[in-house]
Amino acid sequence: MIRAGIEPKIVGSDTFDHTHAPQPAPGRLEENVPVTIIGAGPYGLSLAAHLRETGTKFRIFGTPMKSWLTNMPRGMCLKSTGYSSTLYDPQRAFTIGHYCAERKIPYADVGLPVNVETFCQYAMAFKERFVPDVHEAYLTDLTVAGNEFRLRFGDGTHIKSRHVIIGVGLEKFRRMPIELAGFPSAFVSHSGEHTDLSRFRDAVVAVVGAGSSAIDMSTLIHEAGGHPVLIARKQQIEFGLEERQQRPLWDRISRPMTGIGPGWTNYVCAHYPGVFRQLPDGVRQRTVNTFLGPSGGWFMKERSKAVSRLLGHRMEAADVHQGRVHLTLVSDSGDKKILVADHVIAATGYKMDVERLDFLSSDILRRLQLVGSTPRLSSNFESSIPGLFFIGPVSAMSFGPIMRFAAGGGFTAARLSQFLAKRTASHE
Repeated sequence: MIRAGIEPKIVGSDTFDHTHAPQPAPGRLEENVPVTIIGAGPYGLSLAAHLRETGTKFRIFGTPMKSWLTNMPRGMCLKSTGYSSTLYDPQRAFTIGHYCAERKIPYADVGLPVNVETFCQYAMAFKERFVPDVHEAYLTDLTVAGNEFRLRFGDGTHIKSRHVIIGVGLEKFRRMPIELAGFPSAFVSHSGEHTDLSRFRDAVVAVVGAGSSAIDMSTLIHEAGGHPVLIARKQQIEFGLEERQQRPLWDRISRPMTGIGPGWTNYVCAHYPGVFRQLPDGVRQRTVNTFLGPSGGWFMKERSKAVSRLLGHRMEAADVHQGRVHLTLVSDSGDKKILVADHVIAATGYKMDVERLDFLSSDILRRLQLVGSTPRLSSNFESSIPGLFFIGPVSAMSFGPIMRFAAGGGFTAARLSQFLAKRTASHE
């Protein structure tokens, strides 16, 4: 019998002159890199495209769109609207709408979900067009040396840089319930670890959670021939309101559409992240922690009806016996039941915690000023350590929940690229 123990380690990963400069040989120490971007997802690629436009010299490291390509289930659709499920070049000349039009792929700004395969194919086309020289290596160590940083990568590359931008995405921030921590991956996994769900054909799979990841995962497993059971503490699963291109005038006034859904709160968060940053810490933290809440995309409501649900239940314990997972569940009324499954998927989201960035030196972690467990950032995304910047979801506590979506990349790239262009010019 295997019982829960310590939390498992998460396994896996997410130019200088960007005018087609040659890649350095492994192990080569390259001096005086003005700007280094860590992460080649939507935020890193959008920032790189903007820096290239300004003529700022930089390098970008990471596997392009790795989390999207290797940690998202096939068949999933993005929860954000079509027009905000995009990357950002300075002229907005190559949006996902342009990409779909070129290839005659069905697309609508609102009302037609974008599937993850189309988004990834578009993002890779964006990368080839605007950021062709991504160095595919992962950062292992980042330290401060005077007024510059030293970076060491898994392929042996060593560089120095005056400005480092961390945009690593969600992979390092997976949240695993303590009841499931420590089990072998054959029995327990996180929803952010799966691409091909055909492995669960004919299997009983317990999916824990009430948000879009849980709804998507359980539905896609069912459609792949598996037998999922959705387990949630909530008594009812929520879904967003259906998006329509044509809406009555009053509806448009009372609930203006944004890239992250309709409503005035969404509108302010989507359009004014700089204003959001000026709110008191407590207000920002409460807003980010409660924004939207767990719910599925409106387009999943009908598809998910065939999935078995066990609502109003929480996990009390878990163990593995005779090759299957036994979950002890407690209902709101206190009744207990045992659910036996072949596998458990924790669709329990992500926790932004800078200490999970294991490449940061202890000195950097000690010097970082935090809001909650994430870096406190200036209006230009700079942390309390001069020259060290954080973008993407980890910046949400400073700039708001828009940074959890690809839509936040537009504001980030425009603001930060202009700042870095001026900063690096002053150092030349």
